[in-house]
Amino acid sequence: MTDPQAAFLRHLAVERNASAHTLRSYANDLTDFQRFLAARGIADLAAADLRAVRAWLAALHARGLAAASVGRKLAAVRSCFRFLVRRGVVEANPAREARTPRQPRRLVSFLPIDEATQLVDGRAVGGASRARDVAILEMLYATGLRVSELAGLDLDDVDRDERTVRVLGKGRKERIVPYGGHAARALEAWLGERGEGGGAVFTNAQGGRLTTRSVHTIVRRSARAAGITRRVSPHTLRHTFATHLLDGGADLRAIQELLGHSRLSTTQRYTHVGADQLMKIYDKAHPRAKQV
Repeated sequence: MTDPQAAFLRHLAVERNASAHTLRSYANDLTDFQRFLAARGIADLAAADLRAVRAWLAALHARGLAAASVGRKLAAVRSCFRFLVRRGVVEANPAREARTPRQPRRLVSFLPIDEATQLVDGRAVGGASRARDVAILEMLYATGLRVSELAGLDLDDVDRDERTVRVLGKGRKERIVPYGGHAARALEAWLGERGEGGGAVFTNAQGGRLTTRSVHTIVRRSARAAGITRRVSPHTLRHTFATHLLDGGADLRAIQELLGHSRLSTTQRYTHVGADQLMKIYDKAHPRAKQV
């Protein structure tokens, strides 16, 4: 195998159906590792050992990279070596024994119901693109879509009678996600302005597909206009969607399916029950909770 990195990336693209974003991330991380090896006279990936991997991780920490970034880079290198072991290029995976940096436990950021309603009802949203922006806010909150999934929606993906969207998520896995009446009305108002032609659901002033960066800007601007002081992103609305479903009694497995998570543990990190909800559940369920 003349170029292990190129062979691994082809494997991800062809056999694993990895997205363009995933391929770019893996390519950047592996190139970073290759450059580190080359600076130390190591010819290629196949010649690296555990000592080289640990030295690279130390260098990443010295550069000030966050633990999450270091962990992601290590995961890319591990995956590549795992592929090379299966293909017989190397005998063992030297990155397997390297310790993944401990990740700081961060609380999930979400909006309480009143702030979520205040944001998505669109009363503070103005301008020529008001109908589009309100539809974006309503759909993000109603479906929990990732920003890339929302921006990638085409009209053919929307069943307006059944109020569902067909989403191509991570790993190119398809799922069907419903949306409710408020989102349906907002979407119909926007499509009435947009017109019934095919292509992207959410478009810019020139008629092209709206970018994920533009969606971030719309959400951030709308939150400020609604008087919400905390930082709000499209992912905040995804967290909010999941948290409010869980608080409302939805099954965690159902939320996993709606979010498009392959593992339940990922859903558990995205969702949690608020302290007030826990107290209500406790007071209602525990036989010794009521005061006497």
